[in-house]
Amino acid sequence: PSEYQRVCKMLYYLWMLNCVTLFLNVLACLAFFIRDSNQGVDFGLSILWFILFTPCSFLCWYRPVYKAFRNEPNAEGGLSLLLFQCQVAIFVIQAVGIPDWGNSGWVTALSSLRTNKAVGAIMIIVAILFTFCATLSVVLLKMVHGLYRRTGASFQKAQQEFSQGVFTSRTFQTAASSAAQGALQRP
Repeated sequence: PSEYQRVCKMLYYLWMLNCVTLFLNVLACLAFFIRDSNQGVDFGLSILWFILFTPCSFLCWYRPVYKAFRNEPNAEGGLSLLLFQCQVAIFVIQAVGIPDWGNSGWVTALSSLRTNKAVGAIMIIVAILFTFCATLSVVLLKMVHGLYRRTGASFQKAQQEFSQGVFTSRTFQTAASSAAQGALQRP
């Protein structure tokens, strides 16, 4: 629906910004590794985060939120909101930049600034981008939650729909009856 298109477009731009930031993080960690050969862990993890978080962020938080807004927000919307909250936490961790975690966040960038100004400047740019991703994701989470609540959906309704969908599923009923029969037949 047209009322959700703006938010979905902004979420897509956030996902694209996240991918660009992760790529720049790999380059910043490479520069850090070239300058200090003890920083191989950061460089290796930055490659892993780029390879892992680029497709997973699309599949785990952008696509479910998009599908929830394309259809009516229901149990799928509650799950996508929960997954997006986890992504917000990841953005915050990346912005902080805990040493040896593969992120050029603030802590790592400011510590590298003491040893090499050029590498520190590159890492500060990436830290700014991670901070921007974290801030934008918090704003978008608030917008998504507001839209989700405005439709009359709630986590209680989502739980009811999920449980009704599971318990009325033919596959679930067949599995439950065969498990019950197996339990009764054992001596």
